[in-house]
Amino acid sequence: MIKPFIYPAALLIAGVDEVGRGPLVGAVVTAAVILDQAQPIVGLADSKKLSEKRRLALYEEIIAKALSWSQGRAEPEEIDRLNILHATMLAMQRAVAGLSIVPDMVLIDGNRCPTLPMRSQAVVKGDSRVAEISAASILAKVTRDLEMIELDRVFPGYGFAQHKGYPTAFHMEQLAVLGATEHHRRSFAPVRRALEL
Repeated sequence: MIKPFIYPAALLIAGVDEVGRGPLVGAVVTAAVILDQAQPIVGLADSKKLSEKRRLALYEEIIAKALSWSQGRAEPEEIDRLNILHATMLAMQRAVAGLSIVPDMVLIDGNRCPTLPMRSQAVVKGDSRVAEISAASILAKVTRDLEMIELDRVFPGYGFAQHKGYPTAFHMEQLAVLGATEHHRRSFAPVRRALEL
């Protein structure tokens, strides 16, 4: 359950979170969400702590009830060119820029903020403290997980649907056997090593 993060009620708050910094494959996906205080959503929590079924139900509810929501992403090629931190910041900027309403303030999960044209604040463990960030984490995770399931259909040997691109033992074994796909992040050491084999 969300522990309240106190901010002035009159402010229009956007929450931002990312999913996919650690995987070896696919985009880093971000979301920005402005919730409607008149339509509270029960059960928001850090997306990683929710069952897949619960996440999917909340995803639909967030999209239906939020005042505004948007997603941003940085593709593997951008991650390789910029590095994962800078690519994540770019994806967050894209998510905020895509909002149909300009927020007064942006609260971002973690300890760093991208450069934004409005006030922003990083909130450590924000996905379990701020409802807007929890909502953003759910949108980002559901989106990226569905992309990994789709990628698994195209490249069935890697197990993407199970490990979602993270460097599990199975993923590492298959990377060594099959090589890297066009969606793998070539700047990440395990992928680089697989390409050198």
